[in-house]
Amino acid sequence: MTPEALFGPLLWSWFALALVVFGLLQFLSAPYGRHLRAGWGPTLPSSLGWVLMELPAVVVPLSCWWLSDRRAEVVPLVLLSMWLAHYLHRTFVYPLRMRMGGKRMPLVIAGLAVLTNCGIDWLNFYWIFFRAPSWEVAWLTSPAFAVGSILFWGGFVLNRHSDAVLRGLRAPGETGYRIPHGGAWRWVSAPNYLGEILQWTGWAIATWSLPGLAFALWSASNLVPRALENHRWYRRTFADYPPERKALVPLIL
Repeated sequence: MTPEALFGPLLWSWFALALVVFGLLQFLSAPYGRHLRAGWGPTLPSSLGWVLMELPAVVVPLSCWWLSDRRAEVVPLVLLSMWLAHYLHRTFVYPLRMRMGGKRMPLVIAGLAVLTNCGIDWLNFYWIFFRAPSWEVAWLTSPAFAVGSILFWGGFVLNRHSDAVLRGLRAPGETGYRIPHGGAWRWVSAPNYLGEILQWTGWAIATWSLPGLAFALWSASNLVPRALENHRWYRRTFADYPPERKALVPLIL
């Protein structure tokens, strides 16, 4: 099957897959991080697992860029730069800076993440570099790009700051969990996930594309259930957990 013939069926399948995953995660917590449990087969160090999981989000977009005749077009390059600003950090910096305390991750989780990342990343960047109408530079001053960029970079800052708060909870070599405080942690139990959801909502608007929307929904289908489960875990684990905190959206959810 040619890439062009594959694009449509894969795109619509991804919308369906996001709904299925969202439903499954209401009943099943993905077994990594604080929710790691036995019975999921061989494991690998969490830091290595993170690199493997996120690597397609660097390799696939750069491959699409390299193979495209649009390599020098301004708007696709701006969108690629936005994407890589997140994923170069998430792939190569985040796993090394977060103090994971010798945690491990099931190999099957890392493998599934590699497969799904390859699919959704390809949809976005095949569209940007091969399928989308040729963008005029004026798109960068359009209302859609302006709104999308504000959401993307606002979420980017929220995600980075929230991760920094988590990173500061442990001294080098220390394990265990503590209650995060400061920043958006004052209001919700998963501001890092809220930041990512805002980022990819902004991405969908800035690209004004169905693949961008599929990626935003795919991200939310994974992160919303994870945020709710983390919130329940904090409440079970810490008797003094701030009762006013919501799981994901201040004052609402």
